Amino acid sequence: MSEVNIAKRKEKCENCTKQCNKKQSDDGANSHQESEENTNVMQLLLSACLSCDGCLSDEDTLKISQQGLEEVERVLALNKKCDASKHKVLVASVCLQSLPFFAVKFGVDVTEAAQKLCGFLKHIGVQYVFDTTVAAGFSILESQKEFIQRYRKRHHDPHALPMFTSSCPGWIRYSERVLGSLVTPHICTARSPQQIMGCLVKDYFSKQQKLSPEKLYHVVVAPCFDKKLEAVREEFYNSMLETRDVDCVLTSREIYYLMERRKVSVEELDSVPLDQVLGESGDVALLRHDGRGSEGFLEHMFKHAAKELFGLDVQEITYKTLRNRDFQEVTLERDGETLLQFAAVYGFRNIQTLVHRMRKGRVPYQLVEVLSCPGGCLSGRGQAESEGGGGRLDRALVHQMEEIYSSLPVRLPEFNPALHTLYQDWLQGQDSSVARKLLHTEYRNQSQSHTQPPHMQW
Repeated sequence: MSEVNIAKRKEKCENCTKQCNKKQSDDGANSHQESEENTNVMQLLLSACLSCDGCLSDEDTLKISQQGLEEVERVLALNKKCDASKHKVLVASVCLQSLPFFAVKFGVDVTEAAQKLCGFLKHIGVQYVFDTTVAAGFSILESQKEFIQRYRKRHHDPHALPMFTSSCPGWIRYSERVLGSLVTPHICTARSPQQIMGCLVKDYFSKQQKLSPEKLYHVVVAPCFDKKLEAVREEFYNSMLETRDVDCVLTSREIYYLMERRKVSVEELDSVPLDQVLGESGDVALLRHDGRGSEGFLEHMFKHAAKELFGLDVQEITYKTLRNRDFQEVTLERDGETLLQFAAVYGFRNIQTLVHRMRKGRVPYQLVEVLSCPGGCLSGRGQAESEGGGGRLDRALVHQMEEIYSSLPVRLPEFNPALHTLYQDWLQGQDSSVARKLLHTEYRNQSQSHTQPPHMQW
């Protein structure tokens, strides 16, 4: 993020805080018109900054300043100028949900888009380019395992269920800073695909390349701005080696902007196959997980739980739409008895509904897939916002990306041979202490109070 954008974001956050304070101090004295104007401001700001209960701290602003194109270009420039012993090996990991954006922008199919993107990144000095499918597979498998454990101890652990997914950093930040202990014990401890990819690159891949982790500079290309704040969480920083699992997150649009700034046309780019973490050669087909526009945590865990807990094979999942397309539930029944009830809750207005129900003890679900962006990860503001800005989605673009993403073939992570190899060669087994350390984390209550601030209404 550029210095100009940081300043604008800080200004917006400060304005947000002023509006919040004004709204709380007026005690209803404002006219209906003024209240409506303040509400509109809040809706705009909260759709653009999904994760805070006030303004960004100076520390947050500093961290975000290190998560932009300027920092990546600085590292690339140093690689050309400084002593070779000080060079960084640049590694890029591309989220699968970013690739449909490039397919639309390039006017090619998603496989060709991935290869063109790889060609561009290597052209500017990135040595290795991976996709994050393997990391997402780890996150799904670990989440499935944790759900089964939580379900089986639900009668003697009040925090076991419902379990909330942990892949969305906007939701995590909101939970820790605003909701606190109401929610944090219920969040799945499996790391997100981004942070598992960080471990995979800085731990496994660095050892394979016989490099110290700090010699690698790891960039993630993602559809979401909130991933930048996830990358700078303290638990993902190695203080001894002074290196992060993910050094920098760039959004899809930031990469596309870099291409435009360098006046690189799609036609002149080489099509280069993505690299494989295990070092396999040749062009490997892109594969996705189940689910609409995200990693499909709900669908995979629903099918796994049905089989593991009740011996039922579920082939197709039927969603029941409740409030809107972004609040849906799925139910497993047998002989008229409800065995499982899961929900997908996207967007903060729907999250608020979920939170209100939880406060009243009226959440019937055993698992909730929670994402802060309406529409899921494909609709992340780092790629789906309209050219004019203002927090508005480019719905035509989103529709195109959804069609492209759904065209990718599906493979269950259980049948991914790379995962089985890495569990053994890297993690010393699926239930090892190493797997627990590298694939899981903890989420903490960072809120000052456990009540919803009066101005935080979606």
